[in-house]
Parts: sequence; structure tokens; C-alpha cells
Amino acid sequence: MAIYNDKRNTPISVAEVRAQLGRMSFKEYAEDWRTRRRDIVEYATGPAHETYLRAHLYPEFSSRKMETFAPMILERFIATMERNDVQLGTQRNAYGLLRAILADAYRKGAIGADPTLGVVPPKYIPDRAVVPTKEYIKEAARKADFQLAMHMRMMYGCGLRNGEARAVNINNIVADDVYRVTEQIHHYTYRPAPLKHREAGEFREVPLPRSVKEAIERFVERYGVSEDGYLLRGPTGYFTYAMESRRARNLFKKAPPPEGMTLYGFRHFFASNCLSHGIPITDVAEWMGHRNIQITYRTYRHLMPGSIAAAAKILDHDLAA
Repeated sequence: MAIYNDKRNTPISVAEVRAQLGRMSFKEYAEDWRTRRRDIVEYATGPAHETYLRAHLYPEFSSRKMETFAPMILERFIATMERNDVQLGTQRNAYGLLRAILADAYRKGAIGADPTLGVVPPKYIPDRAVVPTKEYIKEAARKADFQLAMHMRMMYGCGLRNGEARAVNINNIVADDVYRVTEQIHHYTYRPAPLKHREAGEFREVPLPRSVKEAIERFVERYGVSEDGYLLRGPTGYFTYAMESRRARNLFKKAPPPEGMTLYGFRHFFASNCLSHGIPITDVAEWMGHRNIQITYRTYRHLMPGSIAAAAKILDHDLAA
């Protein structure tokens, strides 16, 4: 009845526009949506969206009319990804992009009823963090290429993501013990881009251990910096994901890491080091740039000292007196 009343009370001109939108193919609508979202197309998220569209959404929905989307269609799409063993993180991101496009279409009247209602999205559970030991970090630092060694130090010393470490910059030392993370060298574009989950110009500040600051100073003294202050450089002017990957593969041949560890494990060490020394997880989440503290908790809960039993004993100390 609500849908009927809405149609009856909608001016003819508006109804015609809605009908035209509803007859558009998904690919046509998605491309139009992307041109209207300049805030994402121009920065790091744009290339990622294009990948999800071309690898997952267009093969499934390219010619489908927008007005034909319904919950069953979305559920079938999720089941197809599961059947094809698409990684959970990719499933979540692809479905999230699909949902954003369909939500826009629903708001504009191209779809009569919200096609996402009742659909359970893919749930991404991060793998258990594999944390290197202090001994392995020392060995890796000795055997790594000089640029990768600096890159790794920013990860295990300051908690930077890979792309953020690629953008390490002398100008970002804002105090003797504070490093300001302002950008990343994006793995798709190989160019500077805003931080993950942040807009251009936004930043976060992280602890700068004395040993890391001294390592930066030694690096600058020995190798210099670019005109813009970047420590790590390559043929294009920036230290790219491809350069990082080649050096990491060579390192892991010379110094095999713990089973299941990737280069990202050096960032995990930062979190482990903080939590094992009693630094609040709220601070760790902020320094690592997590959008939601639940991400920090799910990933690093097993690294936090203590347990419910230990807490009960501590709390009982004064209660029993």
C-alpha cells in the first residue's frame, strides 16, 4: 500500500526520471555513480573500486536492469563468491561496493524496494596475527636491503602500514618522540594518497622511539632525502609496492620468517610490544589507524597480558582484606 500511494502521489516528471534510472543497466548506473563520487575516484579508493567492479560485479551484473535487483539476487551473488572460494576480505569489499551503489539507486527511486533488506553480508574475520620475535627482527634488519630495513623499522617501531612506511618522510618528525603519519604510497597508483579511512589532509600521530629517530637520522646522513623529504625512493621518485615486494621476497629467502608471517608481521610486532607493556588498547587502536577498536581487539586480543582468572585474583586482593 505504501508503494502504491507513493506512486500515486509522485509527479509524472519525477516518475519518468525514476523509470529511466530503473531501466539503466548496472554497469551504466555504476559508472555514473563513480563520476558523481569524485571524493573516492580521485584518491586511493577509486582504483580499488574499479578492481572490484571489473573482477566481481560486472561479470555478474553488467547488463542487469537496476529495477530488477532484489534480496534474492544479492544472496545468490554472495553464495557465488563463497562457491568460488573468493577471500572473505574481498567478498566483504565487493559486496560493500555493490550495496553502496544499490543504496544510491534506491534513494533516487530507480529501485522500488531496498534490495539489501534481510541480506546477511559476508563477515570478514582477520587471520590470527603472526608476530615475529625480537631475535628475528634483528636478523631481518641485518639482512634486509637498506631501504627495506628502514621501511621495516617504521612498521615495527611506529606501527605504520606498508604504504605508510613507504612514504616515510623526514618532515613528519614533529617532536623528538612524535611522528606524524600524513599519507601513504598507494599500492595501485604508486603515488602519494590519503591515509586509509581518512580524507586528504587528515593525519594521525604515533610514538617515535628514540632508536627509530636515530635510524632515520643515520639514513638521511648516509643516503640523503628527496626534495620533498622522502627517505625511500625509486625510479619514479617513490618507493613502490613492487619495489617493496621484491625486496621482501629476497629477505625471506635469506631469513625465513615464522610460518604464516608476511611483511605485515612487523606491524603486528608494534601492537604486541605495546600491549605486552600495558599500553591501553584504545591508544594502540588510535596509533595504528583502526577505524573501529573492535578490529584491534579481534586481531590482537590473544596478545594482551592477563586473563579473566588473573583479573579476578587482582580484584579480589582488596576485597578480601
